[in-house]
Amino acid sequence: MQALGHKFVVVDFVQAELEMRKQNGRRDADLLDALVADQLCELVQLDGDAMAHFESLVIGPAISTLDGGEAATIACSILKEATAAIDERKASAICSERYPLLSVCSTVDILARPDVMNALGKDDLSAAVFRALTYGRMRVLPHNVRWVVDLIGPEQASICTSLPRDARRIRSSWLQKRVERRDEIAAGKRQA
Repeated sequence: MQALGHKFVVVDFVQAELEMRKQNGRRDADLLDALVADQLCELVQLDGDAMAHFESLVIGPAISTLDGGEAATIACSILKEATAAIDERKASAICSERYPLLSVCSTVDILARPDVMNALGKDDLSAAVFRALTYGRMRVLPHNVRWVVDLIGPEQASICTSLPRDARRIRSSWLQKRVERRDEIAAGKRQA
C-alpha cells in the first residue's frame, strides 16, 4: 500500500462482512484491523448520498444487484471520486453500465503495477499472489489471467481453483511456445 502512494479506504460494511467470516476461521478481519492500526488504510462509513447509491445497488432483482461489500465500495468511490477496487465481473459490468465515469480496477490490477513489483520484488509478489489465489480465493478477471499465470508459473497455477480451468492446465513447453507465437501474431494484427 505504501508503494502505491495512494490512500486506501475501506467501508465499514466490508469490515463487518470480514468479521462475520471469522466464524469460518478466516483472518481477513484481523489483517484489515492491522492495516487500519498501522494507518495504511482508513475505515469510513456511508452516509447521505452514498447510502442512496448503495441502496440502488442492493435493492432489486438479483440480476441487477450486488452484495453489500461491492455495493458499499462502489457507493463510497462515487462520492469520493476515487477508484473502486472490485474483483467481481458482475460488479464491473454494473459499474460500466450505471457509472461509466467511475474508475474501476481489480486487486490484480493493483498488484501488477510496476511500483508494487519494485517494492516487493518478483519472488515476494509471486508468493503473495499465489497465497491470495489459494487462501483468499482471489478472483482474476479475464484480462489479468495471463499476467497471473506468467507470474506464479504454470505449476502453481494448476492448483489455484480460483483461476479459470484453462489457466490451470500445465502446458508443455512446445505448446506454450505455440500459444505465445499465436498471441504475438494476434497482437501484431491488432496494431496494424
